[in-house]
Amino acid sequence: MTHSPPAPSGSLRVVVDLNRCQAYAQCCFFAPDVFKLHGPEALWYDPQPSAAQREHVLRAAAACPVQAIFVEWSKAATRKIAEAPHEQL
Repeated sequence: MTHSPPAPSGSLRVVVDLNRCQAYAQCCFFAPDVFKLHGPEALWYDPQPSAAQREHVLRAAAACPVQAIFVEWSKAATRKIAEAPHEQL
């Protein structure tokens, strides 16, 4: 069994490829405070959700059937993960 590294702590940045998005609205179910459909096909989203929304956003991105949601972390958070020693399993 493999273990995924923990998600970095730090600010999130969400980007949705609106050309790829097909308005299936799975993201709206997993993170309703971050993603909202406005009309039948227009997605509104918060590009910098709070840390409290982290797990919801990650689940929403994973649930997107067309993989239109991209989640990025701040450079400081990414650096912290890269510098951390790897766990021995």
